[in-house]
Amino acid sequence: MSRELARGAVVTRRFMGEDVVIYRTRTGTAHAVRPYCPHLGAHLGAGGTVEGEFLVCPFHRFAFAADGMCVRTPQGPPPRARVAHRPLRERNGMLFVWHGHDEEPPAWELPETLGAHAAPTAWWATDVTTHPQEIIENITDYRHLSALHRQSLREVAPPRPDGPLLHLRLRLAPERFPRAGEPFADQTVLLAGLGVLCTELALPRLGLLFHVWSLPTPTGPWRSRLRFATACTVIDPKRLPGTGVAALRAPLTRSAAQGMHRLALRVIKQDLPIWNHKRYEPRPRLAPGDEAIGQYRRWARQFYPTG
Repeated sequence: MSRELARGAVVTRRFMGEDVVIYRTRTGTAHAVRPYCPHLGAHLGAGGTVEGEFLVCPFHRFAFAADGMCVRTPQGPPPRARVAHRPLRERNGMLFVWHGHDEEPPAWELPETLGAHAAPTAWWATDVTTHPQEIIENITDYRHLSALHRQSLREVAPPRPDGPLLHLRLRLAPERFPRAGEPFADQTVLLAGLGVLCTELALPRLGLLFHVWSLPTPTGPWRSRLRFATACTVIDPKRLPGTGVAALRAPLTRSAAQGMHRLALRVIKQDLPIWNHKRYEPRPRLAPGDEAIGQYRRWARQFYPTG
């Protein structure tokens, strides 16, 4: 989360079986680099500091610019050395770091669903013994929603691939409170790669739109750090007439987001024992109604090396 990285801060996170060092310069730009100094191998996240726009190694005080090049040493000219960078994007109060099997940065960008400066107001994280693909696949496993979560869901539109993005439209209703088939919420779902699942739930009667992110980060073989975040926006600001609307809207949407966050976490926590103990079936015996799972898996193949 962006809030975890203040200006001038250096943090280390586990990512794809190794550390990634993330730092923010004094002007506010975030960067991600591989952890070891090319000089003599010091870990840049274990005592490294930010000086202006430079990341400074704790061992010999070599300074590295935003492009990774060594630009300064305490004594003498800098060597021709570069810290290996990882592509990073900051979207909606979250930091996303790219990993690909060919090490090339993606030719596509993550969408900003809330606008350039909006961010979640509720968040939660936990470690899960599974692969990110298994976590994301849950949204296409409609059958388990009824069996495990007692929720009824139907597909409004089938999964629509768009290169590295996948779009779904769903309609959800809690089976515990049936109301003559009236839907509880329409969901618009966006998948971006294997690390981003963003769901928008519209409640027109309340004039609110909820944004829920499930963000599984692989930390090691069959180990993931699942981050879960929620935000709320007003569908039509004109529905909140009167003076002081801006002052009232923030507490309203923050409270609504926290309420939705608690409801969604109840569902996620029911999935955790399943994820922590299941195994991946590469050739599942799918039943009628499981078509979306097969479509999802065919789409997901693009993120793995071929041959």
